[in-house]
Amino acid sequence: MKHSKRKVSMLFMLLLALTLAISACGSPKGSSKNAEAPDASNLKPYKLKLVYEGAPQADEAVVEEALNKILQEKINATIDIIAVDWGAWDDKINLMIASRDPVDVMFTASWNGYAKNVTKGAYIDLGPLLDKYGQGIKDTLDPAFLNGSKINGKNYAVPTNKELASSGGIVYRKDIADELGIDMSKVKTIEDLDAVYKVVKEKKPTMYPLYTTSATFAAHSFVELDYLGDTTIPGAIDKNSTDAKVKPAEEFPQYLNALKVTHDYFKKGYINKDAATSQTSTLDAYKTGNVFSTVEPLKPGKADELATATGLEGKLAQITMTGKTVATSETTGAMLAISSTSENPERAMMLINLLHTDKEIVNLLNFGIEGTHFTLNGNVMTPTDKSGQYAPGVAWELGNQFINYVWNTEAADKWEQFKKFNEGAKSSPALGFTFNSEPVKSEVGALANVIREYQRVLETGSVDPEQELPKFIAAQKSAGLDKVIAEKQKQLDEFLASKK
Repeated sequence: MKHSKRKVSMLFMLLLALTLAISACGSPKGSSKNAEAPDASNLKPYKLKLVYEGAPQADEAVVEEALNKILQEKINATIDIIAVDWGAWDDKINLMIASRDPVDVMFTASWNGYAKNVTKGAYIDLGPLLDKYGQGIKDTLDPAFLNGSKINGKNYAVPTNKELASSGGIVYRKDIADELGIDMSKVKTIEDLDAVYKVVKEKKPTMYPLYTTSATFAAHSFVELDYLGDTTIPGAIDKNSTDAKVKPAEEFPQYLNALKVTHDYFKKGYINKDAATSQTSTLDAYKTGNVFSTVEPLKPGKADELATATGLEGKLAQITMTGKTVATSETTGAMLAISSTSENPERAMMLINLLHTDKEIVNLLNFGIEGTHFTLNGNVMTPTDKSGQYAPGVAWELGNQFINYVWNTEAADKWEQFKKFNEGAKSSPALGFTFNSEPVKSEVGALANVIREYQRVLETGSVDPEQELPKFIAAQKSAGLDKVIAEKQKQLDEFLASKK
């Protein structure tokens, strides 16, 4: 997809980040033309460790072998793919960072501790490496992404080249809804799902009407809160308001309503009883055939992506239940960082650059081997009987989506739909701002322990918010919540003043 490179001053970038994201970057750059490659013959052999969030795959070693043949030729490197299952991610990554395990490239995002881990020193400043080895990234990735993901003016991760707008909704089993005679067109709000889930529970007693392991309707994409660059640190503003007052999520009515409705659904047996403890990913849960719906951040073709990854082609559909918004969390919603424990950051950046520019490599990593895991006609893939052996379903995490193939069950114009999806999204007042938690890192650390104890059980509906929410709020205040909120407000005020 062709897209001319814009020349814009830094101030203009900050003032008009949304304009860039929605109008200019509405047609995301997706050229697969490689930047000038390094001379592999001058590089010593090196084994790269790539850690991402997703289910381990049966044919991982086979795909690694295929990748190694290409990577050795291009950058004299081999690769060790380390997929960490969704439910285990937080604990394993925190341990990996704390124990200083040697890793090269690591997935990160605003919703799983990006800013917090920057403060811990987990990732390196990528500025010099981007300049020297990341020209392909700069050529293909809209500047709004790199600008929006900076912390104190520095890039600590490279965002995935993907959609920028965000909306919340559900993905559901359309075939089951049709079988049971459920009219899903009537679903507009989370309360409307009560009647749907009631029928599913009565007529399909072995099926979870709603499967979750996390935030459900309290997710930031659903309640449309902007957590200012890191959703794991308390303090947010309303994306849909011009008011830039930072408050705990518990002070927003839409968040409180989400907790109330979710708990009601949990009591009625609509939600899996192990929601607060399950480590079974959405993809694996759908594969069991016992899941009717999940809450998802939506984009064009999300249901089709999940269907292909779970063997449910033609059986899933999606319903958007919120407006479209853009915040810094969208520019930082999926990124690749270079660990400060990497023994060869230069080679790590070369790998990230290839994932943004090399069509063969990024598709091999995301979908497996042509002729084995899929057949290819142009840019359209058709599954084989071995597709399930390698189906990570996380193409949105890795590199440049706009040079990915599409499945034959997806819209052929999928990437054009992404462009249109970005149009008309509402800008958060804080777009372009990422909170620097360094001044309150002790409080943020203490709050992380409190959040770990309370948030998941509350947001999955597993406990009564009337009883547990006051305890959660009190525990957060004891851990330094007010100081963190005040620091967020101070930094945001300074950012907004700098834009005037």
